Amino acid sequence: MSRDGYFDERVAETYDQTHGGNDPASIRRTVDCLIDLSDGGEILEFAIGTGRIALPLAEQGALVKGIELSRAMIDKLRAKETSTAIEVAIGDMTSVRVAGRFSLVFLVFNTIDNLTTQQAQVACFKNAALHLGSGGRFLVETQVPPLRKVAFGETRLAFASEPGHFGVDVFDFATQTYRSNHVWMDGDRHTHVSIPFRYAWPAELDLMAEIAGMELEFRWSDWDRAPFDHLSGKHISVWRKP
Repeated sequence: MSRDGYFDERVAETYDQTHGGNDPASIRRTVDCLIDLSDGGEILEFAIGTGRIALPLAEQGALVKGIELSRAMIDKLRAKETSTAIEVAIGDMTSVRVAGRFSLVFLVFNTIDNLTTQQAQVACFKNAALHLGSGGRFLVETQVPPLRKVAFGETRLAFASEPGHFGVDVFDFATQTYRSNHVWMDGDRHTHVSIPFRYAWPAELDLMAEIAGMELEFRWSDWDRAPFDHLSGKHISVWRKP
């Protein structure tokens, strides 16, 4: 593994297109929701990555800072910046501290799953709470574990099958962990990447928030704030620090 973990230069090069997407309308809905939840205060993004969301937030006048483990991802962010540089602390979002008190800390596109133990996920919630001022919010966007799609007795689930890219998740239900396996094909060349994750149900995340001294305020199924229900494939959850 490189110094950037699993998100090295190769992943950073295509991250915006393959993880979360760069559709302007979708990004605008995300940014509008985050600005509304911030109540005009400072915003901190955990795993800021290439700035896919942070840069549009800054362009809308939001005061944004970030934490990121991968220098390769930060390099992509810097290459896209056109104005004042966003302050980014390099390190693990479970422990790195950024100066200031924030009205919103957020973590998007399944990135909570990159923390592969329950202890690490709890530490992430605690670190978010430490950064929040009174009444501040912590937002997480992540998938609802897709276990209903896995046939009984099976452990594998294909999530991508298209020209040039094939993907399969392999689950360990006893530990709530899984590995996303990607194969990219370019002529006779094949590239394989396998990345570990840990899934958590919404109710488990609520307990993590309670441990960190926060309580659930909102839960939606998308950035348009549609109600969350049994058919939702993902959730956007917002916890508030009293």
